[in-house]
Amino acid sequence: MARVRYGARTEAEIAAAREARSTLPDIWSTGVVALWESDPDAVAAVLPPPLEPAQRPLVRAGISTVELPGYPLGAGSVAVAAVHDGHEGWYPLVMPMTHERALIGGREVFGEPKKLGEVTVERDGLLVRAALVRHGIAFVEVRGAVSGSLPLPRPMAKLDFYFKFLPAVDGEGFDSDPVLIHCTRHEKVRRLERISGDVVLRESVYDPVADLPVRRLVDLTIGEKTSDQRGRAVERVSAKALLPYIHQRYDDPQQIHDGPPEGSVR
Repeated sequence: MARVRYGARTEAEIAAAREARSTLPDIWSTGVVALWESDPDAVAAVLPPPLEPAQRPLVRAGISTVELPGYPLGAGSVAVAAVHDGHEGWYPLVMPMTHERALIGGREVFGEPKKLGEVTVERDGLLVRAALVRHGIAFVEVRGAVSGSLPLPRPMAKLDFYFKFLPAVDGEGFDSDPVLIHCTRHEKVRRLERISGDVVLRESVYDPVADLPVRRLVDLTIGEKTSDQRGRAVERVSAKALLPYIHQRYDDPQQIHDGPPEGSVR
């Protein structure tokens, strides 16, 4: 009988996949990073407990492309500075990805708020344009010109906070208490340049980052970097406290509050 591809994988196949994942070479991306101070009340308003605002109301947008052989990838993120239990890090609100493969792993394993979208980084000489686009709206756009090289930072570790959860089958809350994830990303940079330009935030009902206005642009760069990440579940969090924020994860939050009609077939 020919192999049934939906059938169980062998232990050897599972081990080989695990080994391949653990021996991946460094994958370098080209990306633009914008950092700005925003409205303190707006930043505080998007943080689910037990996350708390950092000392400065910072917002960071990252827009990157990776030229993987036969599989070019665009990856973006808009995050706000946050603190949990004395640990300073970032809470991403939206992470557009250009391919389903990158989206699924991040959402299911780490609880990352990934969504399919368009991510572009374009450079023509010194001119740079980068954008995050969903539903035809470039809700974050960076425009400017390279104004000089910057010293390379040392390898560093950055911390992101995610909430991992499953909406309940009956549409009432969650199947179990959500989990707060600490994801540590180890990052190396091999090229870094400053951009003189600006950040444009456009109105979108799906990705309302325009509610986090650019009060003062702190940093704007383009560079090449590689990173890996390791996550750990640090604590169960209150389902009741997180429930008012789960619309952040979905374009149509109503669908997760609606249980399937009785007798329906999915």
